Amino acid sequence: MKDLIRITSVVPRLKIADPEYNASQIISYAAKAEAEGSNIMLFPELALTGYTCADLFFQSTLLSAVHNSISKIVAATKNNDSIIVFGAPLILRGQLYNTAVVTYGGLVHGLVPKTFLPNYNEFYEKRWFSSSKDLLFDSIEPSELGLTGDKLIPVGRDLVFSLDDGKTFAIEICEDLWTPLPPSSFLALNGAQIILNLSASNDIMNKRIYRRNLVLDQSSKCLSAYVYTSAGSDESTTDLVFSGHSVFALDGVLIKESDSNIINDYMLSADLDLGKIMIDRVKVTNFKDSTTLYGKLQPARYINIPKAEAKCDGKLLNVPKSPFIPEDIVERENYCRGIFNMQVTALKKRLSITGAKPVVGVSGGLDSTLALLVALMAVKELGKPASDVYGITMPCFGTSDRTHYNSSKLMSVLGISSAEINIKEACLLHFKDIGHDPDTCDLTFENAQARERTQILMDYAGKVGGLVVGTGDLSELALGWCTYNADHMSMYGVNSGVPKTMIRWIIASVMNDEIFKSASDVLTDIIDTPISPELLPPDKSGDISQVTEDIVGPYELHDFFLYYVIRYGFEPEKIYELSKIAFGDIYDNKTLLKWLENFYKRFFTQQYKRNCQPDGVKAGPIGLSPRGDWRMPSDASASAWLIAVDKLK
Repeated sequence: MKDLIRITSVVPRLKIADPEYNASQIISYAAKAEAEGSNIMLFPELALTGYTCADLFFQSTLLSAVHNSISKIVAATKNNDSIIVFGAPLILRGQLYNTAVVTYGGLVHGLVPKTFLPNYNEFYEKRWFSSSKDLLFDSIEPSELGLTGDKLIPVGRDLVFSLDDGKTFAIEICEDLWTPLPPSSFLALNGAQIILNLSASNDIMNKRIYRRNLVLDQSSKCLSAYVYTSAGSDESTTDLVFSGHSVFALDGVLIKESDSNIINDYMLSADLDLGKIMIDRVKVTNFKDSTTLYGKLQPARYINIPKAEAKCDGKLLNVPKSPFIPEDIVERENYCRGIFNMQVTALKKRLSITGAKPVVGVSGGLDSTLALLVALMAVKELGKPASDVYGITMPCFGTSDRTHYNSSKLMSVLGISSAEINIKEACLLHFKDIGHDPDTCDLTFENAQARERTQILMDYAGKVGGLVVGTGDLSELALGWCTYNADHMSMYGVNSGVPKTMIRWIIASVMNDEIFKSASDVLTDIIDTPISPELLPPDKSGDISQVTEDIVGPYELHDFFLYYVIRYGFEPEKIYELSKIAFGDIYDNKTLLKWLENFYKRFFTQQYKRNCQPDGVKAGPIGLSPRGDWRMPSDASASAWLIAVDKLK
């Protein structure tokens, strides 16, 4: 995939004030990372000498050894396909700088001195180093580093490096990130997609969390990838212990992190998908406005690194099967509780404004169960009795014994006002009125039931001073898996921002909190019930005969496709490649393409339903409301997308 890049954070063994040994470690790790397909290797701040040399930085012997060691690294890695970035103390035109050195193909392509020098507590960098703001020049001759060549080496904090394939990165060093206006903010506004931070951060209690949060926050504000590499435990322990902390972030999301508080002698690689930030920088208006307003305050110089490009197979890319749902159990529980609370808050507001009572069609399925639980909690938080919630179950031709029992049982144990209205006779009369054979189980047969149920709910709401709470979810809206002017309609859609794959987890999270303890048994069985509209008659055993996912495809795939189509606008080829990484152990390529094609067909042809959907709260990263997240003409053609899918077959 063209948008991927593999970056390796390396914390090598080192000896304080021994550049020759440290250079050998850099060269050795460069070979290892190269063998693993790394595109960029990042070493810590002052990796060539160690960060804790103190007044030894003033020793000519040490600084001469630094020049010799840089020459060795450049020569030894000349044939590498990886860009190598490491830290070194360098005298440039009579001043000593804490510098990041960028090498590739036997050349030094740039030097980035540290800008903000700590001079507090145990850190006294201003005693030894000058800041990048003190520079009176923007390039040096290679000979000033003891190197050969006639191409000037750019120097400054304003450098944005570009690969031949268009990917860009920039550098800041340690304390630069800790400042109110980090250099990376301006570098990102000037086009840097990746920020590399060479650091030497000592470890004290809870500082790891602080560092991680800094990295995540900056990557979020800059809409960038951010890779942070800190000096390890081989640094001097005279007064401090150093952490060796590595953090990979992308647009505020933690991608990977070293797994120990104090660590040394390791490398950690991650594949980063820059396509995500490219799309967000196009979409997010405040980033564009900031570029216009602030980008020229500190303009960048663009340094192309010839013949460098990111060839990445994506094997290290973490692609969750359920992008809407956090993988961590505790995080997922909290996330689901948060969504449930948002649903409750939204409906409570609507009920308080209208003075109405919630009316819910209860089928014994997942969607209606969640809507009912939300309605009941909203009413309770308004200080009103459970009996103010009206649940109506409306069995018909396709209702199974299992869902019929569960719907009745659920309403009973929750203590709400309930009614059962069998709609068979009404549907048969309607078939007679329109001249439809009831033995023909076609779309008319199915839709008539859905519309009859909606008519009952609306009229019953009028009878009791109620408001019909919609049960349809985000996935159904995406696929158009709803009958127009039937389950498509309500007076408030509490599930309209919740994907199908998340509804089970929300109900399970609510159960774990024992909010609806009396309903635990029936809720457990509802979670385990196959998803079905139950519009066709049950089989001979009375079981569900119409399984939704056999018709429209697995919801886990459709929710995956939906996320990457709407959140990032990725092309079909990329979504297909991502789906192979996520689902290759479950579905073959032919199946993935079949349902991807089906998704595009349904998504494009069903926009007219989304254009007039009821109000409903946005609960997650995407929504399909025409009043907010998604605006699309109902007559748009899917041809370009379907042609792209067809080429993958």
